[in-house]
Amino acid sequence: MTKREIIHKELDALYQDGTKLGVAFQKKEEKQFEYDYQRWYTKALKAVASLAPDRLAEFRAYYEIDPKRKSLGYGTYVIQDFIKGVAPSPLHYSNFDTRSQTLKCFFNQLTILSAVSERIDSVLANIEGELYAEIQDGEIVVARQLSKVSVRAAGALVGVLIEGHLQKVANTHNVKVAKKNPTIADLNDPLKAASIIDTPTWRKISYLADIRNICSHKKDTEPTKEQVDELIQGAEWLTKNVF
Repeated sequence: MTKREIIHKELDALYQDGTKLGVAFQKKEEKQFEYDYQRWYTKALKAVASLAPDRLAEFRAYYEIDPKRKSLGYGTYVIQDFIKGVAPSPLHYSNFDTRSQTLKCFFNQLTILSAVSERIDSVLANIEGELYAEIQDGEIVVARQLSKVSVRAAGALVGVLIEGHLQKVANTHNVKVAKKNPTIADLNDPLKAASIIDTPTWRKISYLADIRNICSHKKDTEPTKEQVDELIQGAEWLTKNVF
């Protein structure tokens, strides 16, 4: 089971638990609701905070009492009021139904939690993208340091980085690549054919591929420091401009 599937499953279980809790509340099982809601709210709060931080304040507002609240009634009554046994004055709200208002707040929380599930894929994709970018930046730094010791080794390392990035770009755009273990050139041409990259970019990548080949394959030709510096700079540009 993938990470996405696990999160979807856990979030669905949390939503189903909330639905059962709402049914129990409608059956007037207050004690059960008060006990189980606190556990459910703690888990749901964390899920919303992680996957939809822009909805967190709204989610919390249906439970927590606003410290700036000046009156208690419709629009200001929250779940925490019900749990504390608080109700508006019957003199001002003779027909105020605390159970109905509590259920309305809880239903709104369930609705937000349901909407959060639609963001799982995009949130995980963003996290993966950020982690991948950090790894690439780290490899660029390592390559620069390595070039002080061995320009050939630094060039070989950056070549692998470029191949990996182009493979990721091809996968993102569903570009088919014939070879199982494609080189930079094997990836560069299909990306140009699919109009993912333009001609100037294709030429730049072709040039980087030539330098990489000197570093990795042509043992009789030693790459220069200037060439490897160009390769590193080109890789850094590529990872930040071609997606």
